[in-house]
This record gives sequence, structure tokens and C-alpha cells, in this order.
Amino acid sequence: MSENLNTNVEDVQDLNEILKVRRQKLIELQEKGKDPFHVVKYNVTHKTKQILDSFEELEGQTVSIAGRLMAKRGMGKTSFCDLLDRDGRIQLFFRINDIGEEVYEEFKKLDIGDIIGVEGTVFKTRMGEISIRVSEYTLLSKSLRPLPEKFHGLKDTDLRYRQRYLDLIVNPDVANTFILRSKIITAIRSFLDKRGFIEVETPLLNLIPGGANARPFITHHNTLDLDMYLRIAPELYLKRLIVGGMEKVYELGRMFRNEGMSIKHNPEFTMLELYEAYTDYYGMMELTEALYNYIADEVFGTKVFQYQEHEIDVSIPWARLTMTDAVKKYTNIDFDDVSSYEEAVSIAKEKGLDVEGLNSKGEILNLFFEEFVEDKLIQPTFIIDYPVEVSPLTKRKPDKPELTERFELFITGREMANAYSELNDPIDQKERFLEQVKKREQGDEEANMMDEDYVLALEHGLPPTGGLGVGIDRLVMLFTNSYSIRDVLLFPTMKPRE
Repeated sequence: MSENLNTNVEDVQDLNEILKVRRQKLIELQEKGKDPFHVVKYNVTHKTKQILDSFEELEGQTVSIAGRLMAKRGMGKTSFCDLLDRDGRIQLFFRINDIGEEVYEEFKKLDIGDIIGVEGTVFKTRMGEISIRVSEYTLLSKSLRPLPEKFHGLKDTDLRYRQRYLDLIVNPDVANTFILRSKIITAIRSFLDKRGFIEVETPLLNLIPGGANARPFITHHNTLDLDMYLRIAPELYLKRLIVGGMEKVYELGRMFRNEGMSIKHNPEFTMLELYEAYTDYYGMMELTEALYNYIADEVFGTKVFQYQEHEIDVSIPWARLTMTDAVKKYTNIDFDDVSSYEEAVSIAKEKGLDVEGLNSKGEILNLFFEEFVEDKLIQPTFIIDYPVEVSPLTKRKPDKPELTERFELFITGREMANAYSELNDPIDQKERFLEQVKKREQGDEEANMMDEDYVLALEHGLPPTGGLGVGIDRLVMLFTNSYSIRDVLLFPTMKPRE
């Protein structure tokens, strides 16, 4: 224990000395009238990747680039260093004969992490590395703290998430994940725009947290002296727009659910929700398959992806199973043969399941699916026809009114999307809201509240409508082979440091 303590003390002492030296360098620059923080602009003509990709065109030409100094290799009157910008790294060549003795001495005092702008000519070294022969440089920002140690990098995942800027600097693959995330979202918008959807925005502050079963975050509006909720889903607002005749709408935005955290869950997350008039959940299945394949083609150029130990193929068509058939496949229990709630409870107890708070056969069927099936669904699979008790906003199946026209998409054992043939019967909808209210009164904090205004909208007429929700973070996790949701969120929710 004492040895570790001494090591920590030495680390702190080393850091303090580095901080003192770097601040002293800043003071010396300021005293010479060369304060880097007074520089307000730098003319950048090229990015690193552009130079590396177009060397034959740019060889011998003067370019101007800017970025962070990442390595220095001094050899007397010449030095090499690496400069990092958003697109990558390039080698810089400094020579005393090119920039003068005084400027060269100032260059030697630069620290790893400093941000500089350089002008020079593009050439290739004797070792064959494309480089820039620097004719002048400008210190644009002084790094007063050292970057993580060069060879070991930033390995502490907690620190990576808390100080994402360091993660982006020293781990190039991290930046690439978020560039791909941006491209994926752009592809989603392109796909929907081509299909005639209109992107809209709905309120983040809600009087009633509707559209999903989830615990909301509560906030307070001072002027109205009113408690409000951060939205858990935009569904009920978007369907009001379908009532209003907009026919095809979507929203890409943040949702907030006051629930647990895991490698699959973050309290705030990004969701795509869309609604299309005059279609049903089969239409939403076709759209979902097409959306995933469009992203695969446009962004990655392949339909086969490695996710952890699995090779995932998103090629169409995808498997489809009813929830009842899926449970039967993996447990040999056929809920079509279960005649009563009491029988379902008995079977559940035989399987060691806790059914406290579950008041229907349908809820127990859903529990069986979650416990025994969900994690088995590795390749893209639509699970269809959910019990009405767990689908309060979904249209019933005409031939089996105890079930609904709903599906969830599962890939790698995780829910990736949720879709319905939307319930458009205002009388049925109000009755289901009342059932949800009873659940809240019995202590279920995730149950829906009564939304009279939404029922009023339905009374004006909602056409047959298909609706779909896609978790963008999990989708990005799949396409980028990211283990945790925190790896695809630039700033995940973190517990404060002690």
C-alpha cells in the first residue's frame, strides 16, 4: 500500500512540475508579445488527408495546415514532428536553414499537444514518407497540460468517457466511430426524404409523458408554476400530425428515461420515430429492412458486419416469428394452449419466474419471451403479434383480439426497433389508457397516464397508420462494432466524481 502511495505522490509531483514548466513557457511568450491566445484566425488551405491522397498534384506546392503537435524527433539542426488534424496525421520537417536560428530555437520549446499552423512545401523524404517542409509556423494555442502517455494511450474507460476530448485526440478509431455515426444519421434522413417523409420537431417538455412505458424525468416551469416531464417518446405528438393530414412524418431527437444504466441503456438517447398513413406493421417491416440495407450500402458498402463474436448479415429478407411461436421454439411451451391466467402463473412458477405485478396471461407470455428468447435472436429477426396488455397504443389483430399488430426487431440479442399498426379507435384507446391508469395506481411508475387531448385528436379521425421507432445508438453500435452504448455517445451520462 505504501509503495502505491509513493508512486501516486511521485506522479503528482511530476505532473505539477510539467504544469509549472508549461506555464512558464507561456509567460515567456507573453512577455515577448507572442501570446498564442491572442491569435484569432489562421488561414488553412489543406487538410492532412487531402495532401496524402493528392501528393502527385501537390508535390512541390505551398500549403497551409493547422492541427495539434503529436510527436517531435529532433536531430540537431533538423527536426521531424507529427501534426494531427481531423482527417489524420502528417509529418512536418523543420530545418534551421529554412526558418532561421531564432525561430528554430522557439520551435524546439514547443510541447506535445500545442496547436500550431504551418506553411510549407509538400515533398517526400528519402524514406518515402509524404511530408511538409516548413517555411514558417504559428503557435495558435498553448497546451498547458500533457496528453496521456504516448505508448500506453488513454486506456481508462471511465476517464475516456469523462474527458472525451482526450479520447478523440489519442485514440483515432474513436473519432472514426463518431464520423460514421454522423454519416449514418445523414443516410437515415436521405432515405426517408426520398420516400416522401417530412422531418418535424415536437416538444421536449411534456405535460403528460406518453408514447412509451418508462419512468420520466420531472422538471418545473417557473412562470407557469407547473411540473413538466422530459419526453420519453414523441409518438402522441407525431400521430396528431397524421390526424392533421401530414401523412408521412419523422423526428430524429433526444429522449429521456429515468431508468437504469447499462451497456445498452443511457438516460438520454437518440430515437428515430416515424409515422406513415395508410399502411400497417407489415409496411413498417418492409421499411425497416430497406432502411438498414440503405445504410449498409451508402455508408459501408457491405451487408455483412462483425459484431463482437458474431457475423451479422442484414440482407433482405429477415426472419419473422410470432411471440407465441418464439416462446414455443425455445421453451416448448405453447401459450395458445394455455387457457387461463391461473394456468400461465402455474407454468411460470415451474420455470422459476417471478410474476408479481403481472395480472394477465399476455404479460406472462411477454415475460417468458424476455427471459428465454430475447438473447437468442442474433441475426435480424422480427418478433410479431404482441399481447394487448403490453401494447397500449397498438391496433388489435382482427382474428385474435387478445394480440396486437406489433413487432420488435432483434439483432445480437437486443431490441433494435419497435413498430405498430397504430390504434386509431378513440374508444378503445381511452379504455386502454384507463387500464394503464389503474397500473399506475397500483405502483407501476412506467405505465401510461391518461391523455385526454390525444383521445380528442383521435376522435377527429386518425387514418390507418404504421409507426416505427428505431434506437439510433444501438443501431450505431451494431454498424461500428461498439460493445457499449457509451462508445457511441460523445458525452454519456456519468456519476459525478467523488
